[in-house]
Amino acid sequence: MQSSGAGARAFQNARLQKKLKKQADAIISTANAAYGQGRYAETEALCRQILNELPEHFGALHLLGLGAFASRHFEAAKQALKYVVTVDPRSAQAFSDLGATHFALGEYEDARTSLERAIALKPSFPMALANLGNTLLHLNRVEQAIELYDRAIGLKPDHADALCNRGLAEVALRQLDRAKQSFERALLFQPRNVEALVGKGLVNIELKNFDEAKGALEAALAIRPGSAKILANRGRLNLETSRLEQAAADFDAALALAPKLEVALQGKAQVALAMGNTAQAILACTMLLEEYPRSAIAMALLSACFANQGEIASAIELLDAALAIVPDASLIGRKIFFLDYLSEADFAVQQAARKQWWDAIGSKLPRRTLAPRQLDPDRRIAVGYVAAEFWHHSAAFALLPVLRHHDHARFEIVCYSCSPVRDEMTAAFRSSADVWVDAWQMSDDELADRIQADKVDILIDVSGHTTGNRLHVFARKPAPIQVSGFGHATGTGLQTMDYVLADPVFIPQSARHLLAEKVYDLPCLITIDPILDLPASEPPMLRNGHVTFGVFNRIYKISDEAIGVWSKVMREVTGSKIIIKHTLLDDPMLRDNLVARFVAQGVAEENVTCLGSSPRPEHLRAFANVDISLDTFPQNGGVSTWESLYAGVPVVAKLGNGASSRAGGSIVAAVGLDDWVAEDDEGYAAIACKYAAQPAYLARLRSDLPARIAASPAGNVEIYTREVEAGYRQFWRDYCAAAVEGSEGLTLPVGA
Repeated sequence: MQSSGAGARAFQNARLQKKLKKQADAIISTANAAYGQGRYAETEALCRQILNELPEHFGALHLLGLGAFASRHFEAAKQALKYVVTVDPRSAQAFSDLGATHFALGEYEDARTSLERAIALKPSFPMALANLGNTLLHLNRVEQAIELYDRAIGLKPDHADALCNRGLAEVALRQLDRAKQSFERALLFQPRNVEALVGKGLVNIELKNFDEAKGALEAALAIRPGSAKILANRGRLNLETSRLEQAAADFDAALALAPKLEVALQGKAQVALAMGNTAQAILACTMLLEEYPRSAIAMALLSACFANQGEIASAIELLDAALAIVPDASLIGRKIFFLDYLSEADFAVQQAARKQWWDAIGSKLPRRTLAPRQLDPDRRIAVGYVAAEFWHHSAAFALLPVLRHHDHARFEIVCYSCSPVRDEMTAAFRSSADVWVDAWQMSDDELADRIQADKVDILIDVSGHTTGNRLHVFARKPAPIQVSGFGHATGTGLQTMDYVLADPVFIPQSARHLLAEKVYDLPCLITIDPILDLPASEPPMLRNGHVTFGVFNRIYKISDEAIGVWSKVMREVTGSKIIIKHTLLDDPMLRDNLVARFVAQGVAEENVTCLGSSPRPEHLRAFANVDISLDTFPQNGGVSTWESLYAGVPVVAKLGNGASSRAGGSIVAAVGLDDWVAEDDEGYAAIACKYAAQPAYLARLRSDLPARIAASPAGNVEIYTREVEAGYRQFWRDYCAAAVEGSEGLTLPVGA
């Protein structure tokens, strides 16, 4: 009887379960319809109705998790889906959805585990493959991510999301042409796919195809007009094309919609720096680092803010932290640039940093095979200048006089312009060139191809490790002879760079073994065009009754060490004042900080005058208010030193232990003012104090200096250019001699 009763109860339970299941099927159908129409609260209520009677109903549990996910209740979704996979551990879909939930919560390792389980259960599962690719991309396993995207696309060729995300992975690997193809293929299947349009915009910004980038981003905005992400990326485009006000408006609009958006905060900081608002840049960088503590870009931008305030050691410390995260070429280059401003960084330290760039970046780039060329040592030489400074830039003032005076019968001049900026100086450069190439939108390989097609014999790098440089092109060696000079000629570290143009003061013999390049000596490391339209003036001390010192230089060159020495001089020269002039002094924060640094050294605030930006003629006329210029150190002035001398204002200089700390001494000595060059701080202060007490001597020197400059090989631009050309000719003759001696199958001149 007991057995018969148990069987009856089992029969009754089975009938009940069957009845409940039939009822559940009807409810789950309604729940699915509600879910499909976005009625997630109704979906949840219906699922819970089923689960009250059937706690392990797979469909209800699964749909409950999906509804929570769609409502962005990711923790609730995770709990539901974790239970689902215990109810049916063979469900690939459930593991895939659980993986997507972990991903949404930023739990990337857990997401990887769940998605790998889904794929093990169902190897041909495009969605799980693509999602695992997304997860690995966030784990910085970019190559593996691309393999998974390829598998997903192989199974589903029209998988637009996988194509789009593969494009993003390819951008991360700098496979820009492939990335562009991925985005364009995604758009073939889904022309209104916003992510693909944004991706297309991004990759075209990187490729400098700015018109294509603009078209893609405008199309994306037309579909999704209130998107902070798209507005921020349009801001990037405007920033890249030097439309700073438009870029600032885009970043502000993006941040109004999404105050913590990474790309918008980055852009805000970059625009603020470019527009001379350091305080605003610091605020954006601080917000970035609060949200993204390991953002290498934020660290790099904040380092620029510190540099603007003269805090070079802190700037380099931040760059080192960024490099520990991402060993990026631009970060290494920025560190190289900043080391020139650090007192402790001597030739050995500076060149070691340049070698780091070569070892990490340059040495890994493919070297070009050069076509045979006519090895006539006396033929017309094709000289190519690669520069981002063919505009109103300090390097342009050093290069333009040489280009203007080149002998075009003996040298063909090709200019490769690597900046979108255009002004009246650009026109002067263009008219001085035999061939002008707008290269700023060319990739490194495209530019190298063009240089080879132009059959350039000697390729000149003007930018060194400064912004806009094309050292990646020089690492490919597209020309037989490569030279660094005029702009940032402190050595590049590139094994493919043959020479650097300098002088015996700038790079002394004792340091030359540290450079990758051979040093070729000119009369001076740079010259500038004569400044002939400045009205004569007498030393202002004669009318003022006190000495006025001047520093017309970049304020981030003003070290604490220099301020200490200048303050000592001002304390010793009773009643003296100082004028400091630079564009960044339009920024109130930087102006106040600079004055405070003098006050901390005992200089009265009223004795420090700060002047900001002005047109160049007005800038030059301001030297009439200066008796003696004080060169900055350890980073010296270059063009500013020449300008002061042409205005009749002598410059006190000091020789340091790195190339950048010897430029001022090089220029001052080149015009015969060796006694204005010191070896140390005490000597520097002594020179300033000595001549501050000699108004008659300063008056004679003020009237004599322009003639002294014109009589010197360093100041006579025609003589200087002939010296440059003599160097080029010697480089070419040495190359021809070595090639004839060491190679076969080369084209030789008739009669060779």
